[in-house]
Amino acid sequence: MSLIEEYEEGEYGRAPKRLKTAEVEESEELEEGEDSDSESAGLPGDVENVEAEKRWTATKYGPARLQDNGDDSHRIAQSPVVHVRGLCEAVVEADLVEALEKFGPICYVMMMPFKRQALVEFEMVESADKCVLCGSSEAVYIAGQQAFFNYSTSKRITRPTNSDNPNSGNKVLLLSIQNPLYPITTDVLYTVCNPIGSVMRIVIFKRNGIQAMVEYLFIQTLLEGILIVYSLTPHTFESIECAQKAKAALNGADIYAGCCTLKIEYARPTRLNVIRNDNESWDYTKPYLVRRDRGKGRQRQAILGEHPSSYGDNGYGSHCPLLPLPGNSRYKLSSHDIPEVVAYPLPQSSAYNNHASSSVAMVSGLHATKMNCTRIFNLFCLYGNIEKVKFMKSVPGTALVEMGDEYAVDRAITHLNSIKVFGKRLNVCVSKQHAVIPSQVFELEDGNSSYKDFAMTRNNRFTSQGQASKNIIQPPSCVLHYYNVPPCISEDQLLRLCSEHDVPGFTKFKMFDAKPSSKTISGLLEFDSKTHAVEVLTVLNHYQIRIPNGSNPYTLKLCFSTSSHL
Repeated sequence: MSLIEEYEEGEYGRAPKRLKTAEVEESEELEEGEDSDSESAGLPGDVENVEAEKRWTATKYGPARLQDNGDDSHRIAQSPVVHVRGLCEAVVEADLVEALEKFGPICYVMMMPFKRQALVEFEMVESADKCVLCGSSEAVYIAGQQAFFNYSTSKRITRPTNSDNPNSGNKVLLLSIQNPLYPITTDVLYTVCNPIGSVMRIVIFKRNGIQAMVEYLFIQTLLEGILIVYSLTPHTFESIECAQKAKAALNGADIYAGCCTLKIEYARPTRLNVIRNDNESWDYTKPYLVRRDRGKGRQRQAILGEHPSSYGDNGYGSHCPLLPLPGNSRYKLSSHDIPEVVAYPLPQSSAYNNHASSSVAMVSGLHATKMNCTRIFNLFCLYGNIEKVKFMKSVPGTALVEMGDEYAVDRAITHLNSIKVFGKRLNVCVSKQHAVIPSQVFELEDGNSSYKDFAMTRNNRFTSQGQASKNIIQPPSCVLHYYNVPPCISEDQLLRLCSEHDVPGFTKFKMFDAKPSSKTISGLLEFDSKTHAVEVLTVLNHYQIRIPNGSNPYTLKLCFSTSSHL
């Protein structure tokens, strides 16, 4: 079993538990779409046993309360956990601590970046009272923007470590990378995390999106001429302190501008086990750790060493330099020694030698009668622009997909490789071809052409920086976000649409409240399985909906939602 499989199948390799919540839907951001009035699914929160906080308000007339036909009996009870909304996009955990620690000691912060919200747990209810009352009577600014406060219906933020000690930490951090437009490697995470404290080990796994664990190194100090090496136990204070500083400085930050957003928690394991050094795992205490094939016996001696000297010591090129912030930056936490690090440069091609080196992906395992160029486009366009699609006549069930760049190919491989579509498992890899040439065009079994050019289609979703910023890169899930639908379309009509195209129907339906001026509606569709959702998206994405007396059809747009359930 490989290292990555061990982490995924082990107790602490699982994705963090998605806990039920229903934080304010009005503040949820657009996942994708042309109509700015359309709403999308926000990231599910991570608070245990939380009732819906949909009608939450905060006004100058007093603490926020639930509105239920004007009945004040539904006032939210006092809690040490405060729900914060109205945050700016660039806010990180350290900003919240800096602005709110004046009300009392804070023991935990839960960031919800795409909702521009957060949960802050104070050590005492009295501190939460001060925060909520102050926010209702005067403006409280976080990172230069006014925020709004209310009690959470949860009495405690659930930690992944499930520790009873509210102040407990761990020297191992669990990083969830949301909206990963660019490849995430050990080299990238080392560059991000190491300035705050010495990184000891990193492991990346990609079952439910992209996640990683980062373990911080113990500290050596010189005291009265005696070198003291602290123990590597999980109770090493200095190691945990480094992890705490990293969590405060980086939680909620973007690795690259507008994407690759970090959501950081304390991990369950207290030590990571790394068996090889590569793009997905690295032990920095063993720089020459390589995986040897079992049963091969003694290895032959290499004449010129492990690799050419031009590749650098780690084989992945030099680390990208960090961009320091000015001394008066609001990211500097005055009460803690946190490096002024928050912005990072765009990826260097030399740092991704083991990732896609071509903008063409090869897809095999395609259903002979149910897959064509358009349906491949419908699925792959979620991860980058599609230029051309061509089925290979010499290899049945295989197609070449030319995408906008190698990063799009990398995203497609990360999220679509090994998924099931129409009973067949897709295999997505980098093609040796650097462009798709329209040669040997033939007719597929469903009557469509084996080649199609999508370069000029308006359905590509990454054609401009503004349009690309609306996309949230998500792995396939059983919940689809639909948008750009005419208001006259009902739940029954959408079910009928699924039936007419011989794809599974959804089991749960949710429509977002649209603004009066909106010409389209949006919402969520939940299916019995991820496979069903993938098949519906493959068939119905970009379906033209025509309405009576309408001049132009509406293009139904689908994408995978950040919600795990309805």
